[in-house]
Amino acid sequence: MDPRDTTLALWTAGVAAVGGHAATRAALEGAEAPDRIFAVGKAAGAMARAALERFPDVPALVVTKDGHGDGLPEGVTLIEAAHPVPDARSLRGGAALRQAVEAMVPGERLLLLVSGGASSLAEDLAEGKTLDDLAALNRHLLAAGLDITAMNAERRLISRIKGGGLLSHFRGARVRVLAISDVPGDDLGVIGSGIGAAPPAPAFDYSAEIVASNAHARAAAAAEARARGIAVLAEEEALHDDLEVLAARIGARIRVMGPGAMILGGEPTVVLPEHPGRGGRNQALALALAREIAGCAGITVVVGGTDGTDGPTDAAGGIVDGATWGPGGAAALAAADSGSYLAARDALLTTGPTGTNVMDLLIALRA
Repeated sequence: MDPRDTTLALWTAGVAAVGGHAATRAALEGAEAPDRIFAVGKAAGAMARAALERFPDVPALVVTKDGHGDGLPEGVTLIEAAHPVPDARSLRGGAALRQAVEAMVPGERLLLLVSGGASSLAEDLAEGKTLDDLAALNRHLLAAGLDITAMNAERRLISRIKGGGLLSHFRGARVRVLAISDVPGDDLGVIGSGIGAAPPAPAFDYSAEIVASNAHARAAAAAEARARGIAVLAEEEALHDDLEVLAARIGARIRVMGPGAMILGGEPTVVLPEHPGRGGRNQALALALAREIAGCAGITVVVGGTDGTDGPTDAAGGIVDGATWGPGGAAALAAADSGSYLAARDALLTTGPTGTNVMDLLIALRA
């Protein structure tokens, strides 16, 4: 297997280990049946499929990203919406969730499945706020270079269902939340802007569990490397910083690494120009790292969003080596058009929806 295939295999092993279906299925072993199943986020389809295999007769509502709801059984209410910038369907999804929670009666039990992306996919706006306000806020947040915690704090300010707001409408007996974390620290109050968080002093039994995270993905990638006889040189959550700062810092480490693999996770931030081109933060980081390792033989880097998408594109990220950087690379980075550059060099990472979302994963391999 050549270095490109090996590096991609390590990345894929990490993502497969945090699949929403498997993680949810494992968490529900021996669980009692709920009265309703609601799932929201990019991994909502995969998580709901597992729950409905365990509880096939329970009514279910799923709100997820376009193309991420395939394979759900008949009878499921499915609402697909836009990401990363919300659209009118996002308001429909948010209202449907609130109304479904409100409709539950005393004594009933709710299974709520939450994953990243819910901030955009489902919204029920505070009084006086409009879809235009929501879309403008999201465009501003995506371009401003803020981390996910700061972004979701802003989103909660205009929402009726974030930050514990959704479950403030619950009149039943028990809520169990299973969440896939796409935020640093796995804080349920930040995942999906807190759509699965409990309200203050809830009048019902509430429990929450993180069933998959970036740490799980990194550990699985490291285990795959060791099983292949590859030394693991680093396994860290080290991607939380400005993209260019990260590229310089990580690039310096990669250039001098010995034979083996570095496995890094997190979520870079990037400030976009007024009219960005094609790409997302992972494609931009891949291209910036290609610049840092230009001319280095024997090094391959894969960096991608674990959900299978990167920004408003159908690529997850990029696969680069010492020969990827060349004329036009600097201009592509400056114009936030890394996707076009990588596509022209067969260096895009394209996976399709993965059924999970645990931030980003980077594998650097030196043969």
